[in-house]
Amino acid sequence: MAGCERGRDRGFVTAESAVVLPVLVVFATALVYGLLVVAAQIRCVDAARTGARAAARQDPPDAVTEVAREAAPSGAEVTVRREAGHVRVVVVARPPLLDGLPFDVREEAVAAVEETVGAGA
Repeated sequence: MAGCERGRDRGFVTAESAVVLPVLVVFATALVYGLLVVAAQIRCVDAARTGARAAARQDPPDAVTEVAREAAPSGAEVTVRREAGHVRVVVVARPPLLDGLPFDVREEAVAAVEETVGAGA
């Protein structure tokens, strides 16, 4: 009888592996994609802050946009707006390798405009 039970268990590990391995692959893929999104978000934060600092120093708008684009993920959209005493830089990017997903990563930074020396003269 012990021989019969052992015979029925043959292939059970193979069946479990056939179910578990795809789940593990999907889980690992989701982790990698999650890390890509987090990395893109961090780059957008850095780009928005860099652009806001440059705009607060009253750098030319083209230079502000260029500095922010260098720090942002590739293909990111950078918007610079000057408001009363403040500058607002918005960076919007699509995370890499996630073209099929319908979301973008967005970050915004605001800085007070610094007064330049001799501006009132």
